[in-house]
Amino acid sequence: MTYEQLVEEIRTCFQQADVSNVQEHIAYQFNIQGEAEGAFYAEIAEGRLSIEPYEYYDRDVLFTCTAETLLKIVKGKLNAVHAFTVGKLKVEGNFDKALMLQQFAESTGKAGKEA
Repeated sequence: MTYEQLVEEIRTCFQQADVSNVQEHIAYQFNIQGEAEGAFYAEIAEGRLSIEPYEYYDRDVLFTCTAETLLKIVKGKLNAVHAFTVGKLKVEGNFDKALMLQQFAESTGKAGKEA
């Protein structure tokens, strides 16, 4: 998988995430290591979620993981908290906002089925 393919797949997966009740601005940066290496961000503003293939320096949370780990989280095959606990997901920044990642994944109807 290439970096561009990963960004597009994440964008597709999160298209259906329900962020309409999020009143605050949230910016996540994902640093992908290994296959599909690169950085991209997800931003929630005014009830809309956008994913762009750029670094976001004014971010609330920085996630570092492999493409495989991120895709498993987004597709409901791995719980984000569990991934953090076992060292597959590194998190820097606002942990309250970081925990919201799992909620957004669950709102797509795909996540939260396995630990």
